[in-house]
Amino acid sequence: MSMYGRDPWGGPLEINTADSATDDDRSRNLQDLDRAALSSRPLDETQQSWLLGPSGEQKKKKYVDLGCIIVSRKIFVWTVGTLLVSAFLAGFITLIVKTVPRHHRGRPPPDNYTLALHKSLMFFNAQRSGKLPKHNNVSWRGNSCLKDGNDASTTFKDLAGGFYDAGDAIKFNFPKSFAMTMLSWSVIEYSTKYEAAGELNHVKEIIKWGSDYFLKTFNHSADSIDKLVAQVGIGSTAGGSTTPNDHYCWMRPEDIDYPRPVTECHSCSDLAAEMAAALAAASIVFKDNKAYSQKLVHGAKTLFKFSRDQRGRYSAGGGSDAALFYNSTSYWDEFVWGGAWMYYATGNSSYLQLATTPGLAKHAGAFWGGPDYGVFSWDNKLAGAQVLLSRLRLFLSPGYPYEEILRTFHNQTSIVMCSYLPIFTTFNRTKGGLIQLNHGRPQPLQYVVNAAFLATLYSDYLEAADTPGWYCGPNFYSTDVLREFAKTQIDYILGKNPQKMSYVVGFGNRYPKHVHHRGASIPKNKIKYNCKGGWKWRDTSKANPNTLDGAMVAGPDKHDGFRDVRSNYNYTEPTLAGNAGLVAALVALSGEKNIGIDKNTIFSAVPPMFPTPPPPPAPWKP
Repeated sequence: MSMYGRDPWGGPLEINTADSATDDDRSRNLQDLDRAALSSRPLDETQQSWLLGPSGEQKKKKYVDLGCIIVSRKIFVWTVGTLLVSAFLAGFITLIVKTVPRHHRGRPPPDNYTLALHKSLMFFNAQRSGKLPKHNNVSWRGNSCLKDGNDASTTFKDLAGGFYDAGDAIKFNFPKSFAMTMLSWSVIEYSTKYEAAGELNHVKEIIKWGSDYFLKTFNHSADSIDKLVAQVGIGSTAGGSTTPNDHYCWMRPEDIDYPRPVTECHSCSDLAAEMAAALAAASIVFKDNKAYSQKLVHGAKTLFKFSRDQRGRYSAGGGSDAALFYNSTSYWDEFVWGGAWMYYATGNSSYLQLATTPGLAKHAGAFWGGPDYGVFSWDNKLAGAQVLLSRLRLFLSPGYPYEEILRTFHNQTSIVMCSYLPIFTTFNRTKGGLIQLNHGRPQPLQYVVNAAFLATLYSDYLEAADTPGWYCGPNFYSTDVLREFAKTQIDYILGKNPQKMSYVVGFGNRYPKHVHHRGASIPKNKIKYNCKGGWKWRDTSKANPNTLDGAMVAGPDKHDGFRDVRSNYNYTEPTLAGNAGLVAALVALSGEKNIGIDKNTIFSAVPPMFPTPPPPPAPWKP
């Protein structure tokens, strides 16, 4: 049987299926036929390759088929070789790096400001009153004055808690509320730095301890009040009084057994507005705890309303403890200061309108100088209020109708900052370099630390606003000059002074050992010393048995002199307000300069600014 097919190249193609030839014979026959076909028609190269297969002398292929692409064999060999060599070198280098011993660079040690910050916050732990938390970490302190308010003829029966003011056991709300406002302000601006130092939770606990106590001192759930607690305990020994009280007696707070009167006030604008500022600032610190924050805001509103409705100075009238120890010269500065904090806490523009009322600023002394102009303290908050409101202008520019007075505050802040610089003679300096903000009077350090905080903070405001400095008259000064002023003052306090003494207890190698402080000076030896029994510890020349870590003492005199004597409180007594300013200044200077401030948190409750256009001009009349 034969099969005939069509040869695609022409001519017949015959396959004889009956042929019993071997496969080799058939292959040879097919090749003969193929060659015959080739001889009958010229073929191109491709057709020849199909039929003839590989030639006897097979040439080396010039290309490599990779499936999806065909590449030159030469390029392929070079590429693969390069990859292999590179892999080998990488592996070799990695092996060397892994096997060669390395010296790990640890984190840089904390700077002095951070180290001092750790200490200075501990002072607040030592000043706690009431039932102490388990983690208070001051071994010689215990629960104290748990019955404050119980025996008094007051409607506020539970007044346990809060902080003792200084070396005694009196709880003064006026300086204490300023201290809490300062701590909250420093947290709002520098929470990142507190976190880097590992102190954010600690400082927030301190602020909450103070805020919780303030809520006990008035009817915080009401919208209107007619009184609040100004003070617990009493210290006056006028007329040689020998009645046991917080100044006549020298006792550990844990052992106090004498009556502790409660002082209320019914017209105390300065105190109420400062307490409102403290709660308003704390509400921003705790904004993530919505229920607590709103509780603080409500209390602040109630207090501020009371301050505006019932006008008067809390220390009016001579002879009171308030007048003797923490006399308030005016309440107008608290209206501006408190109004600014109320605006930041609520976003309610009525508070901003009040804080920027020119008449209020005029009464507060914003438009005139005077020897104490620019001195920020528990008594006068004007300098701080002007910095706080300059912040609003720098970052939000609210425009009309606030721009004119905000520009004035901004200009006044610039003047205050100029007054801090050594080139100007507004304030004298000691030979050792300490600025005399209180003009040589005792207890200078509390004013110095507040100025250092404001200077550092304002320099950080300018940096955040991309402004390299500010003008003092025709001269331009860099923000670095402000920071340098703050550093020189804080360095003086930390030991860079003629006495070579740190004025912060527990910091450095040499610091005061006879601090004017009852709890620190009496040993915790299970012996209860009565009112006069503790006098021997007051009068002894021996060092305090307990270290009051972090306490910033009152400071040196105008000649850089310092007497480490327990009986002289003008040198050796620390206060809440002084330490709060120290904490604020230290955290502002601590860590990396480029961290700067938190620009936005303080504005979290402030609605978007859409400046109201100014009124149109009067119609033209011919």
